[in-house]
Amino acid sequence: MAVSGFEGFEKRLELHFFGDIDDDDGNNMLGLRLLDFESLEQVLLAVQCTVVSAVGNPFFDAYVLSESSLFVYPTKIIIKTCGTTQLLKSIPPLIHFANNLGLTLQTCSYTRGNFIFPKSQPFPHTSFQEEVIYIEHNIPNNLCYRKASVMPSKLPAHSWHVFTATLLPPLKSPYHATFTVEVCMTELDRLIACKFFSRDSKTGDLAGRDMTELTGIDTINAGAFICDFAFDPCGYSMNGIDGDRYSTIHVTPEDGFSYASFECVGSVCDDPDDIVETLKKAVRVFMPATVSISTTRCSREVWTKVARALQPLGLKCRSFAMDEFPAAGTISYQTFTAARRK
Repeated sequence: MAVSGFEGFEKRLELHFFGDIDDDDGNNMLGLRLLDFESLEQVLLAVQCTVVSAVGNPFFDAYVLSESSLFVYPTKIIIKTCGTTQLLKSIPPLIHFANNLGLTLQTCSYTRGNFIFPKSQPFPHTSFQEEVIYIEHNIPNNLCYRKASVMPSKLPAHSWHVFTATLLPPLKSPYHATFTVEVCMTELDRLIACKFFSRDSKTGDLAGRDMTELTGIDTINAGAFICDFAFDPCGYSMNGIDGDRYSTIHVTPEDGFSYASFECVGSVCDDPDDIVETLKKAVRVFMPATVSISTTRCSREVWTKVARALQPLGLKCRSFAMDEFPAAGTISYQTFTAARRK
């Protein structure tokens, strides 16, 4: 493995707000989507990344960033960034801008895997302990139901770091009809990884579209509108929008520290087989040697089917962990390795 390289593992922050976003007639308003681009740029300046492409629909706005993605809903913001970005520094300006819109922070969730190059991370991401201290210092005191935990696995290089905080006690937390699935993949198939290197100096939207079609990413959810981008000399990001749901993929293809992530949203009303089939398609695109999957607010039926679904791809479940968190509910964490590997 390289001594140092580009950090593929993302940091992910999700903030939920509450407030009056309806007009006098009860029509739903834009809420956080009213944040102007200049305000978003200020947030991203603190994080140290920029917007490279964007798309929206009646439900939310999706931004492809120079390091991963940003999703803005009326009362929810999700931002995930890779590399040496300082994601948690987005918390103070996001709370400030939301307050200006009459919105108040209700829950905060932060997740990440193990960094491949932890010593390259800047403050406040030098350790999980430092991250938790920083978050707790920058969120309101009334988010008093808090928990930080590192969910382990049998693979020493893989664990799942989780911090959640909410102002509502667990029994009064709102019902969530959706759940989130985060997939981290390392040691990608080399022939597939090569497809994420730019050709003929082509980058940007057009090159991103070529990579989407060449690798079969466009078949993962054929009904989604895809906003994709290719980087120079290599790398790829895409956001998919499908009604009120998003999906996102990010790829760091360099040999020695190749990495890809896939994240999507499911509904408790869906057939569990649908989300499992989507995960199979995503993993099949990259054929990684190691996979970790975290599911948030997900039913037992889904995460038990996930393990069985990946077996035909030559992946064996090596470990499973589950824990309860304020606001996030049940989080499960599973790791898989190619069956040919111990």
